[in-house]
Amino acid sequence: MKIELTYDSPSQIKTDLLVIIIDKETSLYDLSGSPLNETVRRIARDFEEKRLKKEYFTALDGRGPAGNLLVFSTSLSTAFNVWENLKTCIARSIRCANDLGLKKVTVALNTNAAAPFIGKAVEGAILGSYSFDKYKKEKSSLNQIRLTLAALKTHDKQNRHYVDRYTIVSEAINEARDMINEPGAVATPQYLAEAAQKIARESDLDVKVWDEKKLEKEGYNGLLQVGRGSAYPPRLIRLSYRAKKARKHVAFVGKGVTFDTGGISLKPADKMWEMKGDMSGGAAVLAAMKAIGKLKPDVNVTGIVPTAENFPDANAGRPGDIFYAKNGKSIMVDNTDAEGRLILTDGLHLAGTEKATHVLDIATLTGAVVRALGLSIAGVMGNDPKLIQAVISSGQHQGESFWELPLPEEYKELLKTPCADLNNIGGPVAGAITAGLFLQEFVPESTSWAHLDIAGPYLRDKEWKYYEAGAIGFGAKTLVDLAERFNEYFG
Repeated sequence: MKIELTYDSPSQIKTDLLVIIIDKETSLYDLSGSPLNETVRRIARDFEEKRLKKEYFTALDGRGPAGNLLVFSTSLSTAFNVWENLKTCIARSIRCANDLGLKKVTVALNTNAAAPFIGKAVEGAILGSYSFDKYKKEKSSLNQIRLTLAALKTHDKQNRHYVDRYTIVSEAINEARDMINEPGAVATPQYLAEAAQKIARESDLDVKVWDEKKLEKEGYNGLLQVGRGSAYPPRLIRLSYRAKKARKHVAFVGKGVTFDTGGISLKPADKMWEMKGDMSGGAAVLAAMKAIGKLKPDVNVTGIVPTAENFPDANAGRPGDIFYAKNGKSIMVDNTDAEGRLILTDGLHLAGTEKATHVLDIATLTGAVVRALGLSIAGVMGNDPKLIQAVISSGQHQGESFWELPLPEEYKELLKTPCADLNNIGGPVAGAITAGLFLQEFVPESTSWAHLDIAGPYLRDKEWKYYEAGAIGFGAKTLVDLAERFNEYFG
């Protein structure tokens, strides 16, 4: 998609579709001097008095250089804040233009308030025009739309910063969505390793990949245990960004199970295909690292992706197997479908050897968190209230919702087994919490840690906000925002 920034008056721009977004609290558009100003004011009154209950569209028939007018009101959606509604309206306007065969869309934006609305508009356009049509005969034409953002020149430097910043992040997220949407036969552990190497070249990052021989030599047994039944051997990926003169260091650890059958503890067949997305945490980390390498925040960041495929065959791990994790603790595998936490033990250990002071793991880890929080909210828990609040705050800033869950000491009893130091599951209740307590056993000592369980919002089976059905790339925006604000949070 081509996005342009202009300071011409919207009434002077030749366009197929002029888009106006109305919000009662915030002035999102400026039509001063335009003959359409009074028309839009009348439409705003119709929204306010509830005579209009959906967006307003009309052909302008020569009344100015715009061919058509599309007006949205954020009051029609009270579930989200003005930023999320703005992004959704932008995405819907692009889809509307595409459906009508219109190629040029102009959005009138008032950026005089020094708010990053222009960046949010860019995000809505790029994420909203995404389509995974690689395997379809008929390809999407959404990305052929030309979007013009008509703003006020008062904040030109800031406007261009927001355009660049949100373009970088949104394009990285769309790449992550491609990875997640790919079939498991394509997006293997080696595929993720090659994607990481490409990202390292594009974003000037250091990269290292452990293959199965090196994993065995160095004792990364979580990955080896989970990947034993697959024809595609596991990998451990590390991407490093080092800021000039920065002393603080944060590590992101993303679960990268490229396909999860459940192993010997086989999952039900219904919708098992969705388990191609069990590497969404890993994809979020790769996307975040790509953006971070280009945005260059003032903090050292390490991205770690332990990746394996969980399959049943004659070599697969069995329920009841016991192995030693990298930190020396023994784990009994009560259920081979609780595999994500096993590979995360290796990622958390590597984060410790990298000397990260703050570690966040992100994973599609438990069905229990979905039952607790639904499809739109991710769970967050950890050992540092300040870090947990930073995750929640960055998520709110970027339109990703997190809810804190506790880690009560007494629930550790549920992970006890007579055969090993830890059982890999904690029983039929509090599954998201016991998974967090399990991971806590492998967090490097004296490290601030937060666990992000994104099993709910990683995938959608129908359109949601500005996302089409399919992969969301959830969590990447939060990780980037946290890196950018790290010194603000922990300075």
